[in-house]
Amino acid sequence: MSQKNESTVLVLAFLITAALLGAGFWWFTRSSGFNPGTLTGGGNDTQPNQPQASPSASNPTFTSPTSVPSGTTVRIEGSTSMVQINQALKGSFEKQFPGTKINTQARGTEKGIQELQAGIVDIAAISRPLTSQEQSQGLTAVPVAKDAIAIVVGENNPFRKGLTSEQVVWIFTGQITNWSEVGGTTGTIRVINRPPFSGTHQAFRELVLKGGNFGTTSNITTLERDATTPLLQALQTDGIGYATYAQVANQQTVRTVAVDGLTPEAASYPYQRELYYVYKQPASPQVDAFLGYLNSPQAQQAIAPTN
Repeated sequence: MSQKNESTVLVLAFLITAALLGAGFWWFTRSSGFNPGTLTGGGNDTQPNQPQASPSASNPTFTSPTSVPSGTTVRIEGSTSMVQINQALKGSFEKQFPGTKINTQARGTEKGIQELQAGIVDIAAISRPLTSQEQSQGLTAVPVAKDAIAIVVGENNPFRKGLTSEQVVWIFTGQITNWSEVGGTTGTIRVINRPPFSGTHQAFRELVLKGGNFGTTSNITTLERDATTPLLQALQTDGIGYATYAQVANQQTVRTVAVDGLTPEAASYPYQRELYYVYKQPASPQVDAFLGYLNSPQAQQAIAPTN
């Protein structure tokens, strides 16, 4: 056979083979439902059993007001951790908008949420995130400031060392009850705990105890009222407790205890949390004005010294 005839035969054989393969592939895709686009990601179908990304939840944006009607009153109730922030914003807001009034109380995070749901107040100041149940009831949280929970002892307490995060857990769960167990002098550690309805108590459980429970040993005392001043007074020379750092930073009668070598001022201090203002949707005009004011330079300047 000549070279030309051989080439012709080879070309014909190649074409026949390609046709047979193409027909077979067409039959396979028709009978099996296979989509070749999925091999390259070109298909539009969603793959079964694959989690789909959901859009991130975001807080609504409030616009800083240029004016607020005289006679506007904003009622705030909630965490003792936010007393200084509330007072700073009260003074700044009332000065910026004459004739307005900010009424603030601090009887605890849970009290704030209860009164907000009941319509008694306009805003709850809280020191923990909202639960999913609270969110489902129409409550929305707006972050206000970062806060650190400080471990505190009385100024005259002979214990002058730091603690590890593990030792802090053992102390507040009742596994360590004597100062000598953490390098101090012999003596019972009196633990002063905040009440369970305190937002700081709840945040401490999550941040420090990792969701565990406080101890119930005889050396642990739980206060009936969520107030920082009585807690600090109860420390004396052998007690230990915890409080929002802003409330103890300038106290002369107590001092903070370093944790893992870090004090609350440190950026990497382990016990940090967010503080929030909470409102019930839809926002009322006074809530809209107050939360919008948070975005203003005047408000940020007012609360800066409290952080």
